[in-house]
Amino acid sequence: MNSMNLGLIQMRCQIDPAANLENAVRLIRQAAASADVICLPELFRSQYFCQRTDPSIFDLAEPIPGPTTDRLGKLAAELGKVIVASIFERRGPGVYHNTAAVLDADGRLLGIYRKMHIPDDPLYYEKYYFTPGDTGFRAFDTRFGRIGVLVCWDQWFPEGARLTALQGAQVLLYPTAIGWHPREKTEFGKSQHDAWELIQRSHAVANGVYVAAINRVGHEGPADGGLEFWGASFVADPFGRLLKRASHSDEEIVVASCDVRQIEETRRNWPFLRDRRIDAYRDLTKRLLD
Repeated sequence: MNSMNLGLIQMRCQIDPAANLENAVRLIRQAAASADVICLPELFRSQYFCQRTDPSIFDLAEPIPGPTTDRLGKLAAELGKVIVASIFERRGPGVYHNTAAVLDADGRLLGIYRKMHIPDDPLYYEKYYFTPGDTGFRAFDTRFGRIGVLVCWDQWFPEGARLTALQGAQVLLYPTAIGWHPREKTEFGKSQHDAWELIQRSHAVANGVYVAAINRVGHEGPADGGLEFWGASFVADPFGRLLKRASHSDEEIVVASCDVRQIEETRRNWPFLRDRRIDAYRDLTKRLLD
């Protein structure tokens, strides 16, 4: 196929997981009118719980396959669309992952990607909850094209983008939950957001692929603190140009048409994959060079 229409679901997340799932289903149905591949934000079934450490929160986790993939798989088959859903996965007793499930347009679970890079920052205490992923970087052949899926903190690492693109992914999807510490927003807010967008647009350029980031919106946590999720979900083309970007504040469905022929055209003119010195990169597997 020469084109792939992406649908990015930028949504608010409530406390009630059931309400979030119903809202996601409603938004997916709307997106399906014009999108082929529809992606939800990171951990969409709950508010972003990693702002604190609380063992009772592990009760939110579920297996894959499980209730969420069953519901969304039936929806994918009904609509004839691909759905990518980020889920708090219970793999086994005491082992949990931050996992993206890819459901093809016939409802089949094509596979999963477990988040590889796990942050540990103020109000982003993910190392408490998530075991680092062990699936490796993956690309999936869907009805509408070959997609790669990474998750949030992965978006800052060029290695993950490159290894996924090398597997033939035409689009890199990044389900995301990122926002401002309200007390920092005035001084650092713009530069933080600009850096986030810039690094991902650079992945598009360096690899000659489409890149899409799918974020949530709204304030979550204590009124005098917490996180203000900055939305701004976007799609960039293989030249790094913004095709669409959502607002910082509203629930929105971002739909962008991706002409996959542009990948070939861009790589012919910017042949970064051709000119890579793969014989000289062995030291990338080291933490630092002494």
